[in-house]
Amino acid sequence: MRRLAFGLALVFAACAGGSQSANTSNANTPAPAATGAVGELASYGRELLVHTRAHMKPYVTANMDCAACHVAAGTRPRGGTLVGVAAQFPQWNKRAHRVIALQDRIAECFLYSMNGRPPAYDSREMLALVSYVTSLSRGTPIGTGPDPKTRFAQFSPPHAPSRAHGSQIYTQKCSACHGANGAGNAAYPALWGNTSFNSGAGMHRLTTMASFVRYNMPLNAPGSLSDQDSYDVAAYVLSHERPKFKKSRFVRFPPQRAGYF
Repeated sequence: MRRLAFGLALVFAACAGGSQSANTSNANTPAPAATGAVGELASYGRELLVHTRAHMKPYVTANMDCAACHVAAGTRPRGGTLVGVAAQFPQWNKRAHRVIALQDRIAECFLYSMNGRPPAYDSREMLALVSYVTSLSRGTPIGTGPDPKTRFAQFSPPHAPSRAHGSQIYTQKCSACHGANGAGNAAYPALWGNTSFNSGAGMHRLTTMASFVRYNMPLNAPGSLSDQDSYDVAAYVLSHERPKFKKSRFVRFPPQRAGYF
């Protein structure tokens, strides 16, 4: 197995202040980073999350990485944080109408946000992503999850969203990175079109995208847009065509011999 050293200890040092749930009694004491084979796999998982397109081409159709929705490798509050998330699983899932595990939730991201297909649950890639997300929950009590103040914030604009005004905001604040046609590039994700997330993705919800934009965009001045601006530009982005999620397609994983387990 190829060894990758990405400095996992530095990752936890950077996010130690937010890596504990609000319900944790030792919230000011950073949990130790995983070491050995588990720590190494978690480091690889972080690399996959930040550079998904480069390492997981067979599983990704969208022109984006996981870090596009999970800023700072999933450690930024109100930026799609993954800190504490693993402590919520297994959990009941309304969309699936069943109890799901963390692997199922990651699979959803590949099916919807990446408009691709999930890696097998016993693959190195899936285990690496699970290891990394779980590492961000070290010290968080099972059954709690992220501090509510770090989640996407729900708010209402003063007026109904205006796509026309959103178009102006997009041209002024967003097109330089995401392109006038919304297709993105090697550095920035596609926001609409054939290479964007599909209609089943979380970012396809107006409230979710508006909240993400409000606290994380534009990249050079996050938080500079008003509630109304954020809703308007989100409405404009979501007014464009994108791939449709196909519920009827099959997801198959390669079988393993019993000896593997």
